[in-house]
Amino acid sequence: MSTTTEIDLANPAPAKPEKVRPRRGLRANATLNFWLFTGPFLIGLIVFVFVPMGWSIYLSFFEARFTVSPSSFIGLDNYRAILDNPDFTQSLVTFTVFAVFIVPTTWALSLGLALLVHRIRFMKAFFRSVFFLPTAVSYVAAALVWKMSMFNGVRFGLANTILSWFGVDNVAWLANPDPPWYWLVIVTLRLWLQAGFYMILFLAALQNIPAELYEAASIDGAKPGWQTFRYITLPQLRATSTAVILLLLIAAYQAFDEFWNLLSKATWGQPPLVELYKTALGENQDYGQGSAGAVILTLLILVITLFQGRIMGFGRGEESK
Repeated sequence: MSTTTEIDLANPAPAKPEKVRPRRGLRANATLNFWLFTGPFLIGLIVFVFVPMGWSIYLSFFEARFTVSPSSFIGLDNYRAILDNPDFTQSLVTFTVFAVFIVPTTWALSLGLALLVHRIRFMKAFFRSVFFLPTAVSYVAAALVWKMSMFNGVRFGLANTILSWFGVDNVAWLANPDPPWYWLVIVTLRLWLQAGFYMILFLAALQNIPAELYEAASIDGAKPGWQTFRYITLPQLRATSTAVILLLLIAAYQAFDEFWNLLSKATWGQPPLVELYKTALGENQDYGQGSAGAVILTLLILVITLFQGRIMGFGRGEESK
């Protein structure tokens, strides 16, 4: 006689709960993991950014020649001296005008390239890479190429070669401040180096615009082209445009490499950073006065940034715009 065991499939026996083992090691401590990943970056930020900034502000109130150690407290004398320096004040005025020109030009070129790349239906990755590639080029290397090949100033330079086809004499692009052809060299160099990076930012923003907006506009009778760009594309790019303009303003006042390599021996068209470099590391090596100029330049960038953010609504919610 055989016996069988019937299993109640309708009411199965409850499974025994497994014991949850506590995590051990690094995975158990989220706070420790956070500091392990961010700690080296924060230490580098404090040591190489915040400490030098604080020391520069402190040094601007002291006499410090040929040494970074303060010798005697002189209050605001360094600030008065650097503001009385006509080269420094002229560089601030010149580069304010330069920023007013170069910022909208770069913005428009970057947006135009982004619109073109966004609309093409073939080889999009190729054109995106080609336009972005100059971003990886060093400012120093690009400045030397522009100086020695593109705008050489002799008849073998590319620009003068093209002009000679139309019977135009050779132009000394960097040797003469009147007329100021050196601005053409600098502006074209910065456009070539910067436009690709900001094109990528605009391209990412364009890809995030919902297609339903364009479909609704088409149903309402909006014509493709200027109308859709003005009333749909451009408003949707407001946040990206504000960020791009902010970055371009800061980059304009922080220009150094291309000017130092293109106009190293010139007395005109020098940016504020070059003047501060000559003040702090020139013949007198006045680190206190150079630090005061750096503080003034930082405050100027801060004021212009806040003013620009106030106008364009940077940092505010969509409902407050």
